[in-house]
Amino acid sequence: MGALVSINVMVLAGNLTRDPELKITPSGTSVLEVSLAVNDRVQDRSSGEWTDRVNYFDIVVWGKRADALSEILGRGDKVTVHGRLRWSSWENELGEKRSRVTVTAEQVELMQRRDRPAAAPSAPAPARHEEDDDDIPFDRCPAGGGRAQDRAATHLLPEEAP
Repeated sequence: MGALVSINVMVLAGNLTRDPELKITPSGTSVLEVSLAVNDRVQDRSSGEWTDRVNYFDIVVWGKRADALSEILGRGDKVTVHGRLRWSSWENELGEKRSRVTVTAEQVELMQRRDRPAAAPSAPAPARHEEDDDDIPFDRCPAGGGRAQDRAATHLLPEEAP
């Protein structure tokens, strides 16, 4: 008899509830944390009415992907996240055991931006060179061009978390 296979796959679509928070680990790895609200449609058994029930998920993105997404994502943006669940535990400063489950994102798609005022440009963009494109962690903009933050979808390649 073969061994049982574990499957740990999450696909979520919802809205970011806050602006992303970018942190750097002591070893220098970027870590981006965001919170995602995902609605379920539920029917009240007594009235038969349908309502939305909100679920909140903490999403963690690592490395170059974290750096790239920190520049383009914002509160209210609609995104799709492909990833896996990760459980962690620790003791707080009072010695109490704590734990939480997060989603480690392997792919994030920006589906729709929330309307918000554009930031004032701080400096002109540097000249692009084709040889630099291999370092960019997202697909090129579809025909018609545009800035990264205005793209309809941003696909990011999987990268192992440290």
